[in-house]
Amino acid sequence: MLQVAIIGASGYTGAEAIEILLHHPQAKLAYLTALPEECGNVAEVFPRFKGRCSLDIEPLQMNKLIDKAKIALCCLPHKISMEFVPNLLKAGLKVIDFSADYRIKDVKVYEKYYQPHNDKENLKHAVYGLCELYRDKIKDAKLIANPGCFPTGFMLGVAPLLKNKLIEHSVIVNAVTGTSGAGKNPSKNFHFPNMNENFFAYSIGKHRHQPEMEQIAGEIAGKNIDVLFQPHVGPFDFGILSTIYCQPKEKMTNEKLAELYKSFYANERFVQVLNAAPMLKDIAKTNYCQIYPVICKDKIVIFSAIDNLIKGASGQAIQNMNIMYGFDETDGLL
Repeated sequence: MLQVAIIGASGYTGAEAIEILLHHPQAKLAYLTALPEECGNVAEVFPRFKGRCSLDIEPLQMNKLIDKAKIALCCLPHKISMEFVPNLLKAGLKVIDFSADYRIKDVKVYEKYYQPHNDKENLKHAVYGLCELYRDKIKDAKLIANPGCFPTGFMLGVAPLLKNKLIEHSVIVNAVTGTSGAGKNPSKNFHFPNMNENFFAYSIGKHRHQPEMEQIAGEIAGKNIDVLFQPHVGPFDFGILSTIYCQPKEKMTNEKLAELYKSFYANERFVQVLNAAPMLKDIAKTNYCQIYPVICKDKIVIFSAIDNLIKGASGQAIQNMNIMYGFDETDGLL
C-alpha cells in the first residue's frame, strides 16, 4: 500500500482528501498534520470520520513524516507551502501541492499576484496537474502543481477549441462558486448572515487565477490567450459553474461543436459532454466535470461544472497520484 501524508489536514481540502483515501484500494493514510491549535483526533476535528478513521492530526514533525510516507499532499496556503516542499523532495518523497506556489512559471507574474517566490529551482521542474491535458508529464513527475479550482473548470471547458485553434485569442469567463471556495476561515463577507440569499462578484479584474488561466490556455493554443475572468459567489456550499464566451474563427454548427467535444473527451473517465447545461447538484461530491458547448448568436458558449473541493482540489490530487504510481486513474474516486 502506498503510504500518504497530508500536510494541512484540518481544512476543507484536507478533509476531502481523507475521505477519498479511506476508500482507496492501493493507498493508505499514514500521517496527518496541521497547526497545533487545529490538531486532535481526526474524528474530533471532523466528526464525519467517527468510527471510520482513528488517526490523530498532529503538529508537523518532518522526520516523522519522511519515515511514514512516500508521498505528501500539501493542503497549505500560498507561500507557506514552498517552505516545506524543498525538504520533502530532498528526502525522496513525491509531492502534490495544492497552493499556487508551483503553478505559475513566470516568477514575476507569480510575485505580482501573490508574494516573493523562494523556491525557483523546484518551480522549474513542477508539472501542472491537469490530468486530462498533462497526463504524459504527470506520470514521471516528482512535484505536481495541483490546478486551481476555477482554472480546472475553465481549461476543461475551453481546451478542445484551443487545441484545434478554432477561436480568437480573447476569451471571457464568468464563474460562480460556492462558499467553501473561501476556505475554512473565510472573511466576513462569506459568513452565513451575509451569504444567505445573497450573490455577488469579487476580486473584480484582479483574481489570482486569471494569470494561471492565461498561462495554460497559451500553452495549449500555442499562442498568447487573453482571458477576462470574473468570479462570483452564491449561497451554496460546493461547486463551480463557469460560463465561457469565445469568438469562433469560422462559422460552426452545434452538431460539429458537440462532435468536437465528444471526440476530444471520448476516453476521459471524468469529463462528460452533455446535451444541455449542467447543474451543480449533478456533480456534487464527485470528480466529474460536466460540459455543454453551444452556439449563441455566432458565439461559442461553454458551460462547465465541477465540485470545487473534489475535481477542483482533492479529487484531482488523487487522480494525479493515481497517474504517478500507475494505479487505475479512478481508484478511490466517484
